Amino acid sequence: MSAGGDPIRLLVVDDHPVVRDGLRGMFGANPDFDVVGLAANGAEALELARTLNPQVILMDLRMPDMDGVSAIQAIRQEGLPASVIVLTTYDTDGDVLRANEAGASGYLLKDAREDELFRAVHAAARGEAALAPSIATRLVGQMRTPISDTVSPRELEVLSLVAGGASNREAAARLFISEATVKTHLLHLYEKLGVNDRAAAVAVAYDRGLLPARAR
Repeated sequence: MSAGGDPIRLLVVDDHPVVRDGLRGMFGANPDFDVVGLAANGAEALELARTLNPQVILMDLRMPDMDGVSAIQAIRQEGLPASVIVLTTYDTDGDVLRANEAGASGYLLKDAREDELFRAVHAAARGEAALAPSIATRLVGQMRTPISDTVSPRELEVLSLVAGGASNREAAARLFISEATVKTHLLHLYEKLGVNDRAAAVAVAYDRGLLPARAR
């Protein structure tokens, strides 16, 4: 129950119908919660957040028509009062940091136990953070050590060339290093940025201010 004794108004957002229905059934069976709406993407979530006044939103990250981070940003920009808990299968550092920076109140994985989900929603309704323990530890570590402090000058040079469209071979020639060394630098960057490919690394680098803003 919420502080006022009424069920916590909950909005569930996920692009998979089975997940939406499963969460609705789980929370709907508990009198502490009232599932007021279901959304299949971030755009629907934003619309329902405006009209249904949920206290807590369970938000998937990777969805069509507006992803979870974009939806969280829009919800915060509009000043909507709902607390948002990210509920996802992905736990890369990049995903966690982007969700946190967008204004998420919590971050849980879909393999969380039922009681963990219930506690997280109760905490979010009280205005408290709700993080899976493993994610909380990593997030604190990232906040103590900014990404800009962990990326080496050489890695940043490689990233800058890649952002400019250079291939591994071209970057190697420009920096007078081997192509294998370029690949190694990129692998280190992927790990530090929490991504899996070049395009994502460049996108996160711009987002985190590692690279100067692109001209518009």
